[in-house]
Amino acid sequence: MSGSLTDIAGISVGNVQDFTHRTGVSVVRFAKPAVASISVLGGAPALRDTALLEPEMMVERIHAIVLSGGSVYGLDATSGVQSVLQQEFKKRPALDNKIRVPIVVQASLFDLANGGDKTCPRGFYAHLGEQAAQAASLNAVAQGTVGAGTGATTATLRGGLGSASVVTAAGYTVSALIAVNAIGNATVGDGPHFWSAPFERNAEFGGLGFAPNSAQAAQQLRIKPDYVAGTTIGVVATNAALTPVQAKRLAIVGQDGVARGVFPAHLPQDGDTIFGVSTEEKPAPDLIDFCEILQAATIVTARAIALGVYHAAPLSWADCVPSWQEVFSDHLDKREQV
Repeated sequence: MSGSLTDIAGISVGNVQDFTHRTGVSVVRFAKPAVASISVLGGAPALRDTALLEPEMMVERIHAIVLSGGSVYGLDATSGVQSVLQQEFKKRPALDNKIRVPIVVQASLFDLANGGDKTCPRGFYAHLGEQAAQAASLNAVAQGTVGAGTGATTATLRGGLGSASVVTAAGYTVSALIAVNAIGNATVGDGPHFWSAPFERNAEFGGLGFAPNSAQAAQQLRIKPDYVAGTTIGVVATNAALTPVQAKRLAIVGQDGVARGVFPAHLPQDGDTIFGVSTEEKPAPDLIDFCEILQAATIVTARAIALGVYHAAPLSWADCVPSWQEVFSDHLDKREQV
């Protein structure tokens, strides 16, 4: 177990980032088409081809999911991913003489106000998508200032890409990959403690425990300026065989994890979107086992949010909020001295 989305067999992840433009793309690929659905609770989503993920639609399985920066401009990343998959399909034997079309869906986050060069040339995001698709591997997912999390921010700190994983009592693996660019905040007030603290494992994001002032901090609205949009987007997946309706439920409870890792969440300026995925590697769960998978989905999503912010690189970019490491690394030093 690497503790990331690739703990689920058949899932590979590729990241590419451009520090000049302060943006990037993450691609989640499936060794075989995966059952998928979606939940959108933010008021300002940037999406591509996601209507087909609703349970009543004909297409039940997809080949890849793209997470990107760039807002609506970033939605062109899917074109690059589809180009890579199309070339790969041409090298495989035809199936019953049917035309094989790569089914790729995407969510994009708003990172256009983080400084950097935003004069992206034509085809810029398509090229990033192509690179990310080609870079996909089964290795542990890099976290922090990588892929779709490269230019991400929260209300007070730099955001990032985070991933977490767990195995349920019944033996099902549940994992999440989240790009954190929230309107709200992943930390409590002005301190270093994460809203996700109740779910932390093995001091993975500092081991600082609960914030002593969380009740008071929760009464104060702490969000980005009204001219800056935001989004928490990602994938929560399991190796249990799920129906499209169950995958929809998986995506919905992934949003519960967003609400536990970011406060406040699901605001009008947010585009909070979660994809629910089943690789069908293991048998279908019974009702109790499915409920445990759903509970785990909430937890790994909340953990992934904290990890994305915690691992954001201290790059000292101009015109950008600082990283958690830049502001709070001394708290880790004090903890180690105790």
